[in-house]
Amino acid sequence: MKSKTAGIALIIGSIWYMIAETICAFTFKDTLINTYLIHTISELGIPNSNSPYFFLMNSAFILIGLFSLFASFYEFKNHIIKNKIIYYIFTVIGGVGVIIVGLIHAGNPLALTYHALGAIMAIFGGNILLLIISKSMDRFEAYQKILLVLGIIGLIGFGILISNMGKIYMPVFERISVYTLVIWNFITGVYLIKDNN
Repeated sequence: MKSKTAGIALIIGSIWYMIAETICAFTFKDTLINTYLIHTISELGIPNSNSPYFFLMNSAFILIGLFSLFASFYEFKNHIIKNKIIYYIFTVIGGVGVIIVGLIHAGNPLALTYHALGAIMAIFGGNILLLIISKSMDRFEAYQKILLVLGIIGLIGFGILISNMGKIYMPVFERISVYTLVIWNFITGVYLIKDNN
């Protein structure tokens, strides 16, 4: 039952994230292509006329962070056989980071440093967590291999993102490194539900 509850939470968090970003992207004051190519995800969460449904994006950050922390400590921790301390550390870093992103939007210059710190915690810490999980379970099968690949892709995307700050297509690499984490939440939710059966 605990596995099913944790799995459902992760699936809800990941699906709501994609729904919220899609709604915000469609209603953003630019073409849909430009929104995805040249506007960061954080811009969708800034409360101004460009993003009329900014609260959906920020709620998605907070929800996926809370559900990720809940599922990880409530049940998924039982699947971690090795490296438990570092698993807990990076779980907190990633989960708290994305919650900070949702609570402190990028449009406030006084709080921009905290928003950026939250983003680094969420993206870098989250993708490192995927690598840790892939090597900390009792076997290395399809689920673990998928996490390893996602973590590598996410870190490559993050590296390109950092080295191209301010460049026009930088948000593409931001999304690559974020979507690996959303996918992880979804497939881990499915993994936990199947484990319950």
